[in-house]
Amino acid sequence: MDEPLLQPRREGLYCPAGDFYIDPMLPVSCAVVTHAHGDHARPGSGLYHVASPGLALMKERLGADAVIIPHGYRDVVKLNSVTLSLHPSGHILGAAQVRMEHDGRVVVVSGDYKRDPDPTCEPFEAVPCDVFVTESTFGLPIYRWPTMPEVARDMLAWVEECAARGVPAVLFCYALGKAQRILAELARITDRRVFLHGAMLRLVQVYREAGISMLATEAVSDTAKGRDFAGELILAPPSASGSPWMKRFGKASTGFASGWMQVRGNRRRRGYDRGFVVSDHADWEGLLRSVDESRASRIYVTHGDGDVLVRYLRESGRDALPLKDLSGRARGEEAGA
Repeated sequence: MDEPLLQPRREGLYCPAGDFYIDPMLPVSCAVVTHAHGDHARPGSGLYHVASPGLALMKERLGADAVIIPHGYRDVVKLNSVTLSLHPSGHILGAAQVRMEHDGRVVVVSGDYKRDPDPTCEPFEAVPCDVFVTESTFGLPIYRWPTMPEVARDMLAWVEECAARGVPAVLFCYALGKAQRILAELARITDRRVFLHGAMLRLVQVYREAGISMLATEAVSDTAKGRDFAGELILAPPSASGSPWMKRFGKASTGFASGWMQVRGNRRRRGYDRGFVVSDHADWEGLLRSVDESRASRIYVTHGDGDVLVRYLRESGRDALPLKDLSGRARGEEAGA
């Protein structure tokens, strides 16, 4: 299947008419990067085009020497013969969809996105197009997210239960996007202080500098040796689970915040006491809604359970294909689902 504006290559998804790559996996001369997660923003390319709200995060991810050109959402820029603009995807701070127009044809690459309200980033914007490339990280009908106010209340109740038992509550979540969203959602219902693993400190500060309101935080490393964390909430990346760092919390109760927690067996297999369904990606209904609102005549699907979504869309009368059909290869998945 040939698409003039899309050509998967070894380096990543290429736009021949514009001579740039979208979220390249290898260094290239010109990259358009949808957001600052490590499997999308990789160092080493000659030039990066990004959405302005994510500039500080991109600098953290790509390094001080990276040449980065920021663009406001919806601003139009010409890259060779392609008219390019970036539009909010609702994934994390500064995340964007890529709109490309060439010879009257419009293609939108969604990047990662979600449709649920999130106080830490601009909401997803439906962008009409001829071709829509959608992610499908959670592309199964079983994935239907609860509301975040409901999840935040459950988190706070868990922390209060831990306080009554005299144990810390250690919540594992991804350091970029997930941690900040949790801190912002909890700030709506409590004013308690939260303790942070060192890997989260700078990223949380970047969000504060962007004007995002979150709970007050303190670094675990700044506390006195032997401090009792009973009844406290501690946020940490999943990599800290089972590490020597956990020893300071004794018999802590542990939880994990992720869309994967929709399936209870995942929590049990990973050994967490509690699972909280929090995702920075669209659920099944969000994927279908976004496809409909794109008004695209052709849909390409990538990531996760894409084959299920493709089959559903085709059975519903849509022209849908796996993105790998453009070149016989699939792209890698987002690690921080």
